[in-house]
Amino acid sequence: QLQLVESGGGLVQAGGSLRLSCAASGSIAVTNVMGWYRQAPGKQRESVAASTTGGSTNYADSVKGRFTISRDNAKNTVYLQMNNLKPEDTARYFCNAKRFGPVPWDYWGQGTQVTVSS
Repeated sequence: QLQLVESGGGLVQAGGSLRLSCAASGSIAVTNVMGWYRQAPGKQRESVAASTTGGSTNYADSVKGRFTISRDNAKNTVYLQMNNLKPEDTARYFCNAKRFGPVPWDYWGQGTQVTVSS
């Protein structure tokens, strides 16, 4: 079992910044993908950003150029730096850890709320 705990959410004005953190209870170096997802009320959960152990990252088109995902394997923590926030970024943000192969993982945190006021 891998427990994920998100923090760093809050209320911010449009144009502001937040940094989300996702602390894992175990090593994230053995995961294949660490990702951030978000879910707004009445909408499906969507992928925001992902980071692989190989060092590659990818982002949803809606956040490219504004959000940056990073990981600190030594601290077993993944971050999401969010700049130039927009009201449409308002959602609950979830951390996810995936491992592929013969013993796959798919763990989720409880989420942290981000609210962007206009």
